[in-house]
Amino acid sequence: MTPGDLMRAIVPVFPPSQTTGIRGGNLKGESASSELHCDPSQFFMLFDTDNDGLISFPEYIFFVTLLSIPEPSFSQAFQMFDIDNDGGVDKEEFKRMMELMRTANRQGARHRNGMRFGLKVTGSVDEGGLLEYFFGKDGKGRLEQEKFVQFLRDLHNEISRLEFAHYDYKSQGSISAKDFALSMVASADISHIDKFLDRVEDLDDEKQLRDVRITFKEFMNLAELRKELPSFSQSILSYAKNGLLSKQELKRAANQVCSISLSDNVVDLIFFMFDLDCDGTLSSDEFLRVLQRREQESSQPRESSFVGFFSGWLDSTNK
Repeated sequence: MTPGDLMRAIVPVFPPSQTTGIRGGNLKGESASSELHCDPSQFFMLFDTDNDGLISFPEYIFFVTLLSIPEPSFSQAFQMFDIDNDGGVDKEEFKRMMELMRTANRQGARHRNGMRFGLKVTGSVDEGGLLEYFFGKDGKGRLEQEKFVQFLRDLHNEISRLEFAHYDYKSQGSISAKDFALSMVASADISHIDKFLDRVEDLDDEKQLRDVRITFKEFMNLAELRKELPSFSQSILSYAKNGLLSKQELKRAANQVCSISLSDNVVDLIFFMFDLDCDGTLSSDEFLRVLQRREQESSQPRESSFVGFFSGWLDSTNK
């Protein structure tokens, strides 16, 4: 697969609103279904073992296994890799823990050796080009926690950057209100997606919102809120009255619980999309459900599965 294919496999996107065919089978404006409206990611090509410009199936499994680590568990993950607890990880420790982690990954568990049932796919999942990045050409280097944690942060940020670039296909440095709305609902339950797409089209009739542009910083702030969703969703009950939030309550909850600043434009668009009865309050359940589905779509396994695996691993090592 190409880097674009890789992103499509993990991040749901709609075609940019300024092209045609929003509800067609292919993404809007695409000459082929695998194309995205953004430049290729050199970061993703760290997973390209043989430098052929493509991501193989074993390399893809390697990628999604690392991506399955939720951000609050980055440091915990490194502790798993650091088997002898000496503050660093060598290549063999890393490969062993990747093998164990794939048992908690739905796709990785089915294709543990990079072999896809019914297809002749060869090559070890653990020999991706990323190993050279971590351990050098001779494989004798050591990976420190700081570098590993920063790499995982960069990986998640790169996905958000590519998603923003997809909607900002004219390279204006900002995306339209409609495109931002599309990015928010792309992971909504299929039974509700038409309702949300109709709502996106209704933005054309909203004079105060239709010309709003969302900057990359504003886009990334909402992406950061999704990463903090477990703590945000648990604490939001103290801000919501009967499960309903005002605009100021939403902003205050994001800022005080997650130290994330949501701009007025972002909050206005969130309310336009999710305050369907237009009563000035937001149903936290429906809003959080869409954000949660997005996080579930872009990481496997679910965070609870990873934490459960980590807890089980700790128990076994302490026996």
